[in-house]
Amino acid sequence: MTTPTTRRSPSAAWKRGGAVGVSARLDDVPGLDPAAFGLGERRRVPFRPVLPSSGGREGRQHPPRQAELLLQPVAGGGRAPLRPRHAPSRWRLGSRRRYTACLGVAPQPELPLVSYVSELVLRDPAVARARDALARGESLTQEDSVRLFDAPLLELGRLAGAFARDRHGDRVYFTVNRQLNPTNVCVLSCKFCDYAKRPDDPTAYTMGEREIKAHVDPEIHEIHIVGGLHNKWRFENYLDVIRWVKEVKPDLKVKAFTAVEIDFFCRLTKHDATWVLERLREVGLDALPGGGAEVFSERVRRELFHQKIGARRWLEIHEIAHRMGIPSNCTLLYGHIETRAERVQHLILLRELEARAPGFYAFIPLAFQPGTTGLVRRQASAIEDLRTIAVSRLVFDNVPHVKSYWVMLGQDTAAAAIHFGASDLDGTIGVEKIAHAALARSPVGMAEEAMVHTIREAGKIPVQRDALYGVVKEYQVEDCTLVQ
Repeated sequence: MTTPTTRRSPSAAWKRGGAVGVSARLDDVPGLDPAAFGLGERRRVPFRPVLPSSGGREGRQHPPRQAELLLQPVAGGGRAPLRPRHAPSRWRLGSRRRYTACLGVAPQPELPLVSYVSELVLRDPAVARARDALARGESLTQEDSVRLFDAPLLELGRLAGAFARDRHGDRVYFTVNRQLNPTNVCVLSCKFCDYAKRPDDPTAYTMGEREIKAHVDPEIHEIHIVGGLHNKWRFENYLDVIRWVKEVKPDLKVKAFTAVEIDFFCRLTKHDATWVLERLREVGLDALPGGGAEVFSERVRRELFHQKIGARRWLEIHEIAHRMGIPSNCTLLYGHIETRAERVQHLILLRELEARAPGFYAFIPLAFQPGTTGLVRRQASAIEDLRTIAVSRLVFDNVPHVKSYWVMLGQDTAAAAIHFGASDLDGTIGVEKIAHAALARSPVGMAEEAMVHTIREAGKIPVQRDALYGVVKEYQVEDCTLVQ
């Protein structure tokens, strides 16, 4: 049987004998860390337990480390899973990990007993509608996705965080990598780009073999190669970049050349994308980056980058790559002259491509860096960044990861985004030139220890990966104190 509904104070409910005591805290809400948002002291909330019944008091006994209780709130309806006092909470960030570490048990990958999404109690109608659709296994419509941008931020974050935890538990990924930008000489003139230079510009550069090989650190697991469309380079020059990298570290995973560059190689060689991608794979290409997509809006394309390939060609190249077994990432450049509806349209086109030809590992929202372009007065706010990441996570029900790209977001916003659906912080990067040419204020690189610390501070489990999401190392939790 269940205990009768009570209106006693939380303290009274906590101290009563018989049933196992429980405590509901704000940080028991999936995807929400109150301290991260300055919500102050934790508060207990009155709940009445829904206890299993087998007749008599023995039906109310709870052995240690048994499955968590389902507790029903006194007010507001709905059900939310919480924990007995003596058992580790699967809702408390990282606590089961600490629990097994203290027992000397090797932690195993954890899958939720029930869907985090379906158990959420939400007040906002738009967020609740999205929760219901996702719980039924349905993709969000464009109309519902646009509405989410106006939803209360923390409600949106709770749902996106729960959606990410349904897929990855408490694990957040990163990689030890380097970014290699072999040249900034480019035949295009995109209005939003501070990186590209004309050949006669005093700041133009082109790397040679020695400089490129110097970028290959023995400790890295991935190298990310993108650059300008050099007016004097032939396709063979770009192949040499990968060859030189592989000469230094043959087992290094190479993620190289955006769809814009692949299209450029097609025009240089007068061959199709399949031929170009096959030649790149022969010299060591493992995956494509997701850059060059910008935003799939013909209006924005005409205004900002009319010389660059449009949505149809970008999607075509990535579909060809996926069908060849070459995986990729996908991106969105936001925070300039695009609308929220155009952002959502972009996401849905990517989602449809993934449904036709699976191959995306991650989606990376790229916050536009105004630099000296004059397009906008300032970068998108941190709140807009978090909204974009959360909505992206909810729209992409078929893409494994959403990245929080710290280079463009800044370290603080990138860390907060872990609670808004992001499950990857990208990598240590090394020397990054494209965003910093646009005056990005983030450091030029982040040490492995700093990445681990950032993820742990968010209450998550750091997992180092390679370019193809092979696990290199899962970090042990230093603190073995059980959460009381």
